[in-house]
Amino acid sequence: MNGLTRQSLSQTNGSWLMAQTWSSLLFAHYKVPKSLLRPLIPRCFEIDTFENEAWISVVPFLMSGIRARGLPEFPFTPSFAELNVRTYVTFNGRPGVYFFSLDANSKLAVALANVTYNLPYRHANMKCAIQGDTIKFYSERTDPRAKKGIFSANYQSVGDIYYSTPGTLEDWLTERYALFVTRNKGIYEGKIHHDPWPLQSAKADIYVNTVSESVGIPVKDPPDLLQYAERLEVTVWPPKKVGLLG
Repeated sequence: MNGLTRQSLSQTNGSWLMAQTWSSLLFAHYKVPKSLLRPLIPRCFEIDTFENEAWISVVPFLMSGIRARGLPEFPFTPSFAELNVRTYVTFNGRPGVYFFSLDANSKLAVALANVTYNLPYRHANMKCAIQGDTIKFYSERTDPRAKKGIFSANYQSVGDIYYSTPGTLEDWLTERYALFVTRNKGIYEGKIHHDPWPLQSAKADIYVNTVSESVGIPVKDPPDLLQYAERLEVTVWPPKKVGLLG
């Protein structure tokens, strides 16, 4: 299935800004009370739910191959580790992702993302080692602008690659092609494009997980659903102002 069948064709209008590669990625998905999320998300966004249940996801992965449109790969941004805490929202009926935190062990990447997207990127000490089929991931947020959060886990894929079926929970959680942020009085949408996620089931030993609690969302392990993706090529559009805060 071509990625364009999962997203609006308008997304490809204009020039994309940046290309990236995401690899060795784990989705650790948790059901959470909608009432817990509401105070943490700007009121302009509706909390999206699947069968009346809200979710957050803790997502560790490796980022590489960063390049701007028309330019070679940036020599000063080699691969680095990243860890996201995200949830699922809509704006004017359009589904997207809302990030509570994005930790990375590249100070330059953190600075660029803060400026260009106003995303809550924060610096962290991170280690990501691949030993055979197992990814050993450790992150400890050190940025003074945010509370300390730690995530330590070993994870690996299980079984064959599959592509989610529209209408299923797996599809609802992953096949989203926009993120939403607010900046000053503006509401912004950042669109992305990629082929459908090449998903696998996953297993994980999560030893420490305070990263979601650090942003106000305590969870209990094990996660309700685990998914793995080996590699995904992504293109990113510049943020576009789509509304004003009331």
